[in-house]
Amino acid sequence: MSKVSLKKLSITLGGNAIIRALDLEVEEGEFLVLLGPSGCGKSTLLHSIAGLTECSGGAIEIGGKDMSRTDPSERGIGMVFQSYALYPTMTVEKNMSFGLRIAGVPKAEIKRRVARVAGMLHLDELLQRKPAALSGGQRQRVAIGRALVREAGVYLFDEPLSNLDAKLRTDLRRELKLLHQQLGATMIYVTHDQVEAMTLASRIVVMRAGEIQQVGTPAEVYERPANLFVAGFLGAPAMNFIEGELDAAGTFAGGALQLALGVAPGGARRAVLGVRPEHIALAPAPGAPGAAGLQGRVTLVEPMGAHRVVWLECGGKQLSCMVQGGRAIAPDDMVAFTIDAQRACLFDPDSGKRFETAGASSMLAMTV
Repeated sequence: MSKVSLKKLSITLGGNAIIRALDLEVEEGEFLVLLGPSGCGKSTLLHSIAGLTECSGGAIEIGGKDMSRTDPSERGIGMVFQSYALYPTMTVEKNMSFGLRIAGVPKAEIKRRVARVAGMLHLDELLQRKPAALSGGQRQRVAIGRALVREAGVYLFDEPLSNLDAKLRTDLRRELKLLHQQLGATMIYVTHDQVEAMTLASRIVVMRAGEIQQVGTPAEVYERPANLFVAGFLGAPAMNFIEGELDAAGTFAGGALQLALGVAPGGARRAVLGVRPEHIALAPAPGAPGAAGLQGRVTLVEPMGAHRVVWLECGGKQLSCMVQGGRAIAPDDMVAFTIDAQRACLFDPDSGKRFETAGASSMLAMTV
């Protein structure tokens, strides 16, 4: 396994700056996920590390060596693409060993590597089949196996699960996680799917328009998003945002909602309050003790299997919350609720950056 260092990396395609002076350190053995919307530059960045896209500035170091101008075959990487790209006339065994045969690896070594990887990916019984006789999930496992037999220092994955159905994605996501635990290899994975990012990554790099917005563990980027973009991109449903004012005493007021935070970063100012849906809890019944005077009207209920997403209208604001259990809830019901103010976030509405607060009070007030 190898460390990957990107230093002031810039990539320009067709006269357009895709990546601008980007710095990033990928530690040995970590599973780093590049996450962001389509067109943010994450795949371009991955292809640049692989040597498939030329960088216009900066440096790419792999294993401590500058590989910025090195041929892809000499970078010590294995890559898995979105499409399976298997040779249809070759068996699974031949597809997996093709690169090794071209490189002149001895037959006995090829056999050892293919057998080892086939065992890890549960492909032992499929080695003599051709791609046409395989399911989508099996084909993608073969594509992953073709990269793993290289025994590379770094493995790159470019949205490898995006062409699979939901169940296959879940199954292969689990297998990839277990595979990383088993190999301990350095892996860099590109996706726009936040579930993949949260479940696979040891660290997530959130990207937007060719720039890094935040780097951190899944818990860090979810619980303490660096800005409004990260806060809104992660989470389903997305974080609730309420624009308002923060006074010198640290009380947030947005429409009819008031939230005592106990701290005012920089004094009185405009602010955006962010609250995750799971941090809003419905009281057992309207007017029940502990409801803190918070009430809203149910506008929509979305069944999600193990939980429901309930949308509330409160003083002209739409808030989403997650509800567990079988309590009967229907549109137009008036419900009481509480907010976990300790886990609320505050953002600057102009820069979008997060305000650091010393901890929020649980005191809330709402008039409807």
